[in-house]
Amino acid sequence: MTEGQRQGDNIYQVSTFSALLDGVFEGEVPFSVVKKHGDFGIGTFNKLDGEMLAVDGEFYHLQGDGTIKEVKEDEKTPFATVTFFNPSLTYRIQENGTKEQIEQFISSILPSENLFYSIRITGSFRSMKTRTVSKQEPPYSSMTDVVEEQDVSTFKDCKGIIVGFYMPRYVQGLAVAGYHLHFIREDKQGGGHIFDFEIDSGTVEIGEHANLQFVLPKTKEFLEADLMHGNMAEEIEKTEG
Repeated sequence: MTEGQRQGDNIYQVSTFSALLDGVFEGEVPFSVVKKHGDFGIGTFNKLDGEMLAVDGEFYHLQGDGTIKEVKEDEKTPFATVTFFNPSLTYRIQENGTKEQIEQFISSILPSENLFYSIRITGSFRSMKTRTVSKQEPPYSSMTDVVEEQDVSTFKDCKGIIVGFYMPRYVQGLAVAGYHLHFIREDKQGGGHIFDFEIDSGTVEIGEHANLQFVLPKTKEFLEADLMHGNMAEEIEKTEG
């Protein structure tokens, strides 16, 4: 058994999603540290500079202009969620389905909605709609304001990988309750945070987790942030779609 497999029950998260909502876009944790805690996951970069996706131990930086590059060790993150992916459930998708239908199917087979799950979907997609946030500069606006200017792309008839997590409702704000998914095309010619998709065929793999470890920043911005402001569920719905 590898070190990754021994740690497969753990999910490691940098900061909280509520901090992003409040405009805490600078973090302290470099990806050299994040990579020690997982080979699979999602997140973002300092100054909200694009989307992060990790799969099979490779970490990718999905940028607002549509380009993709490998993540540098010294790049830092204000929010990331990773694990060592070790699926315990695998299912084939053999007919067309929407994002809503696939999420409903996954929910129907989860052993419990009170645990945490890592999710990988590898497949052929009729369509895939994603967004990629662009680099911000201080003084930072709230994330709900930032996403009004986000870059949205729709890919047709492509192959790729969906990476993400299902989180229980009771962690809303700490994370994104429900499904939080990112996508990367097989040809590495695009991807981002998923708004919607339609899949023709593919494979769903699910890992089950009972441990969620948070690492909180000690920056002035985080320490002074209002992490319980407004209608959090409504704001997350607006930013995550």
